[in-house]
Amino acid sequence: MDNRTRLVVLLGSLCLLGPLSIDMYLPGFPAIAAEFGAAESQIQLSLTTFILGLSAGQLVVGPLSDSWGRRRPLLVGIGSYVVISLICAVAPNAFAFAGLRLLQGLGVAAGFVIAMAVARDRFEGVAMARFMSLMMLVNSLGPVLAPVLGGQLLRFTSWRGTFVVLGVLGLLLLIALAVGLPETLPQSKRRPANLLLTLKVFGGLLADRKFLGYALASALALGALLAYVAGGSFTLQNVYGLTPQQFSLVFALNSVAVLLAGLLNTALTGRVMPRPLLKIGMAGCATGGVGLLIGGLVGGGLVTFLPPLFLLTMSVGLLMPNASTLAMSRHPEAAGSASAVLGVTTFLVGGLMAPLVGAGGSASVLPMVTVMASATVLAVILFATLTRGDVGITRDTDPTPIPA
Repeated sequence: MDNRTRLVVLLGSLCLLGPLSIDMYLPGFPAIAAEFGAAESQIQLSLTTFILGLSAGQLVVGPLSDSWGRRRPLLVGIGSYVVISLICAVAPNAFAFAGLRLLQGLGVAAGFVIAMAVARDRFEGVAMARFMSLMMLVNSLGPVLAPVLGGQLLRFTSWRGTFVVLGVLGLLLLIALAVGLPETLPQSKRRPANLLLTLKVFGGLLADRKFLGYALASALALGALLAYVAGGSFTLQNVYGLTPQQFSLVFALNSVAVLLAGLLNTALTGRVMPRPLLKIGMAGCATGGVGLLIGGLVGGGLVTFLPPLFLLTMSVGLLMPNASTLAMSRHPEAAGSASAVLGVTTFLVGGLMAPLVGAGGSASVLPMVTVMASATVLAVILFATLTRGDVGITRDTDPTPIPA
C-alpha cells in the first residue's frame, strides 16, 4: 500500500468512526427504550448529546491542532473515545446513557476535525478535491455497513454489545494511527495557543460569507439525513411494521446511495469542478426532501417513501465532499480551526433535527419528512444567497500536493 492510499484509508476511517457511532445502535432504539423504561424522545436524546459532544469537541481540538500539531490531540481524543465506549456498554439508565454519549462525542470529535485538517495540510486545489472525494468514499461505507452490523449484532447480543464492538474498533484505529500517521503540520506553521487569537480566527471564519454559505448548506443537507437517522428506526418499525433486521437492510439499501455518489464524485472530480457538482447535489437534495413530504401527505407507504429518500441520500453523498472542499480551500492558513467551524456547523444543525423529529412523535411519518423537506429547501436558499459570486476551485488552481 503506497503512502497516499494509506493516508486515504486512515483519514477515511477517522471520519468513519463518527457515523459508526451514530448508526450502529439505531436498530436497538426500541430495545434500549424498553430496557430503561424510557420514552422514545429520551432515547433520541442520546443521539443529540452525542452530536453536541462531537460539535463542542471540534471547537477545542481544531485550534489545538493548529497550535500543537495534529498527532497529539488526535491520539488523546481517540483514546478517550475507546474508554467511554466501553463505559456506555454498562450505562444504568437513559440519563446516564445520554451523558456518556456526550463524552463519547467529545472524544470522536478529534477524528473528524483532524482528518480534514491533515488533508488540507497535504493537498490543495484540484488535488485536494480528488483526495477529499476518496476520503469521503471510505467514509461513506459507514452508513452502509453500520446499521446492518448493528442489526445483526442484536441477533447475538444486546444493544450493549454494540458499544463493546465500537470500543474495540476504536482501539484498533488508535493503534493504526499511532503507527501509520506522521505529523503533517510542521512547527513553523503552528499558531500560538492563545484564546484571543483563536477567537479572532473563528470570528474571521464566521465573517466570511461564502465560507459560511458552504458550511450552512452542507449542515442543513446533512441535517435532513440525520432527521431520518433519528426518526427512521421508530417510523419504519412502528408505522410500517418492519423488524430491526428489516430496518437495517432498508437503511443500508438507502445508504448505498451515498456510496454510489462517492464513486460518481471520485470519477468526475477533475473533469468537473467542485462547485458545479455541489449545485447538482443541492438540487437533488431539495427534490428528494420535497418528494418525501409529498409522499407523506399522500400516504403511499414505502412506495412513496423509499425512492425520494434514495435520491436525497445520494445527493448528500455528492454534496458533502464538494462543500467541504470549497469551504476548506478558502482558509489554508487555519485548517484546523476551519475544519472545526465546518464540522460544528454541520453537526450542531444536524443535532437539532433529532428533537424536532422526536417532538412530533412516531405515530406518523409526517413530522420526520416535514423536517427533512424544510431543511433541504432552506439549504438551497442559503447556498444560492451566501455563496453567490464565488467561482470556487478552477482548473487554474494549483493542483500539486503540498510537501509533507
